[in-house]
Amino acid sequence: MMKCEFCNSETSRRKVRKQHWFRGKLYIVENVDAEVCDQCGERYFHAKTLDAIDKLIAGDHTVKEVLSVEVLSADEG
Repeated sequence: MMKCEFCNSETSRRKVRKQHWFRGKLYIVENVDAEVCDQCGERYFHAKTLDAIDKLIAGDHTVKEVLSVEVLSADEG
């Protein structure tokens, strides 16, 4: 458990879905360990967790699902 650096509330360890960029591609990884603020929802990831995600993506891995994502610019309109 730690304190949130934004609202100073306590965090709890949870499994979350993380969007993760690796070598210019976006991946969504499920069941990632994170500390999540109980008040504002800010998420914190340990460096070794992020390294493990990089190794998972770089190696042979099973793809659960492929999604199509729209990319927009807030400057339009």
